[in-house]
Amino acid sequence: MPSLFYPAPFALWQLLALAVIVVCASAGSVYLIRKHLAAGADVLPDSVFWDGFAGLAIVAPAVILPALAAPWAGLLLGFLAVAAAAASYFWTPGELSRQAARRASRDVAASNDAAAARHRSLLARWQRYELDPALSIDYPAMSDARQPETAALFRAMKDAERLRGGTEAGYAPAVARLEQALDDAERAAGVGREAPARPAGFTSTDPALG
Repeated sequence: MPSLFYPAPFALWQLLALAVIVVCASAGSVYLIRKHLAAGADVLPDSVFWDGFAGLAIVAPAVILPALAAPWAGLLLGFLAVAAAAASYFWTPGELSRQAARRASRDVAASNDAAAARHRSLLARWQRYELDPALSIDYPAMSDARQPETAALFRAMKDAERLRGGTEAGYAPAVARLEQALDDAERAAGVGREAPARPAGFTSTDPALG
């Protein structure tokens, strides 16, 4: 009876195909186990059990059946399974960290995009007091850095502007502080909850505030 792994071109391709299956199944199973373990108790123990069971259900037949026909093939496939599992075990934490970093980066980018829109709105809200003559007369404290609340507003504006357009996670909190500082400055200046609207057609000529 001819051996399953008789050294012929077709048989060598069979061995190569089994090697790919064993390596992928072993590495993938270990990766999923470590990923679910890292996710916490919410996925345990069912997910970890099924990850291991699925990997074993693929790897065991792929190693044992060829070994019955050619022991050296079983040894080779078993070695590949162990090596792939070990490599995946040590590689997975770094990959999970990189994935977490990419997710955090996307979250920060989305948060910064939303903060940029709020930032522009807050600057437009403050421009009324700085550039509209009527509001400058009615609320002079909004441009007076000697007022503690107005000085705090100017510092918050500088902090938000410094982080504007960057990728740092501190931009959104800086915009939130700017919004709070603007509220405090308006309250201290006597601005009512319904502040006068910006005149129609009014535009700023200061690019730093746009």
